[in-house]
Amino acid sequence: MSEIIQVTKNKKAYHDYFVESEFEAGIALRGTEVKSVRMGRINLKDSYCGFDKGELFVYSMHISPYETGNRFNHEPKRKRKLLMHRKEINRLFGLSKQQGYTLIPLSAYFKSGKLKLNIGLCKGKKLYDKRAVAAKKEAQRKIDYALKDR
Repeated sequence: MSEIIQVTKNKKAYHDYFVESEFEAGIALRGTEVKSVRMGRINLKDSYCGFDKGELFVYSMHISPYETGNRFNHEPKRKRKLLMHRKEINRLFGLSKQQGYTLIPLSAYFKSGKLKLNIGLCKGKKLYDKRAVAAKKEAQRKIDYALKDR
């Protein structure tokens, strides 16, 4: 059984998007990037996934440079290739081309020593959707509080 170690989670994605489905992808990293990720120096906040020449990449994912690295340190926001089977990439390409859908990284974690990215097929929320979700959470919070006092 493989151990899963959560590195980071993109909370903003769950606030700004409806997550329709989730996919797991490996990620191709260079030298000191893995050491930085193991230290938790990764940020998925404004990142997104896109296609370039039939391959899937993640853009704007910030991995801080490794402090004790040398001149071969990586660029923090470079595009990074995601590793998936060809059939999965083609399926995601078709799904993401539908009106209003985008691919957003939801979380990063280590699984059997390899860094994996959980990607969500997402549809953007409107302002009234965000308000409705916030009102629903607040109502549930009040119900839980009232039941707790009994």
